[in-house]
Amino acid sequence: MTDLEKHVNQPGRAKLVKKVRDKINELGITYIYFQFISVTGRVVGKGIPADHWERTAEKGFQLVYGATANLFLDRHNNYIGYGPEAKELVGIPDPETFVQLPWDKRVGRVYCTCFRNREERDNPGGHLTSDCRGNLRIIAEEFKKKHGYQMRVGTEPEMMWLTKNEDGTPTGKGFSKPFCYHIDQFESLRPVFMKVIEYANAMGLDMIQGDHEDAPGQLELNWMFDDVLRNADRLSTYRQICAQVAREHGLIACFMTKPFMGVSASGCHTNLSLWKGGKDVVNKLGHKSLPGVEEVFTYVEGGTNTFMPDTKDMQLPGKVGLMSIGGIMKHLPALTAIGSSTVNSYRRLWDQGFWAPVYADWGYQNRTCGLRVSAPGRFEYRSVDSMHNPYLMGAALLKTMDDGLTNKIDPGKPESRNIYEAQKAGKDVKKLPLSLGEALERLSEDKIVQSAMPDEMYKIFHWYKNDEWEKFLGATTQWDLDTYLDCLP
Repeated sequence: MTDLEKHVNQPGRAKLVKKVRDKINELGITYIYFQFISVTGRVVGKGIPADHWERTAEKGFQLVYGATANLFLDRHNNYIGYGPEAKELVGIPDPETFVQLPWDKRVGRVYCTCFRNREERDNPGGHLTSDCRGNLRIIAEEFKKKHGYQMRVGTEPEMMWLTKNEDGTPTGKGFSKPFCYHIDQFESLRPVFMKVIEYANAMGLDMIQGDHEDAPGQLELNWMFDDVLRNADRLSTYRQICAQVAREHGLIACFMTKPFMGVSASGCHTNLSLWKGGKDVVNKLGHKSLPGVEEVFTYVEGGTNTFMPDTKDMQLPGKVGLMSIGGIMKHLPALTAIGSSTVNSYRRLWDQGFWAPVYADWGYQNRTCGLRVSAPGRFEYRSVDSMHNPYLMGAALLKTMDDGLTNKIDPGKPESRNIYEAQKAGKDVKKLPLSLGEALERLSEDKIVQSAMPDEMYKIFHWYKNDEWEKFLGATTQWDLDTYLDCLP
């Protein structure tokens, strides 16, 4: 059997397909978004009437391979990744991700796994390696089979609510004032974030806290941590929710890393832990009847957290955690290309006055390091911003932790000092890459991180991001004009 056939015929899937039909009928859904994730984290796919659910669940839908690269052109006017002569992928829906859209209850949504076309001469029906979501599932399963651990992830997505002109263009201003943690500024955005929370609750996100951050219009809303794949799906869902709420309120939901200079950027700190055991539990989030299948509202609970301290020093993780940190530390330069994946990302890393995580070091509760133990049992990867693709990030972190565990990598002693002060005192600390171009070079030298993007995925990522860097280098900006327009005679 091909990968596609195995996926369609996996045990229990037929029952899930029927559960979706029951939900379609119960909720009165007439249309479904069949969606997957591009190399940059965009949501792409097709819309299909709900009457065709069973046929699409079995046969899938076809779409050009280039959709995995947003179907965008490079600076030479070539389609990135795949040309017009390429075959079409087959998208197979994953019924366990089916849920109703709360802003239009006639519409449902389901994530898909992508495969090579059935008629391909080379590996027909094989996993499409440019499908970052499918890659993450495979890599997480391989990691669990090898080490016995499940990675659980909690993300902290900062983003900004910006005002816009009547023609839809941004005014260059955030909705609120840049007062960090001030309830009054949080309150000014209450109609916005309460609608976000309402929609998030209806789509399976267990919202746990939120605050106003220290940039204009900047909010951070968090949900309960979970399995790495489900959390990535929820981050993508959260972005879709924010985009919809922005349309309803006449605002711009901005996930761009640093739209304003002189104030904080939008990071997306990623909290990690490795667990043994545990079980999936349905959290109805107050719903009497769920607006989707149970799996969307499922979170893993219990088990043994292998990152918990195993000595009297409560600031140090256990041996598994230390080796995992060692693996990530070893590969931080290459990881930066994924966590800080845009030209604009590096505006954040250059602005060190706002706790930018630019040094390849680690410590307990030390926000000046690229990696910090944020609490007993978990650590926080800080060199990641809100523009990142969580599927690529999750896969890359699994690969680097695998390297740490397999080769028992020692991360060195934790740094308790402010890293900037430690440098002044003579400590030799390596900086992370400070441009997208430099980060891509480090990635090109790192086979471990590259392995998180197998075959066509790395080719497309490198092509897409290298083209982005070259376009930036070749662009005349306002800075050029301000600096050089009147420099002579």
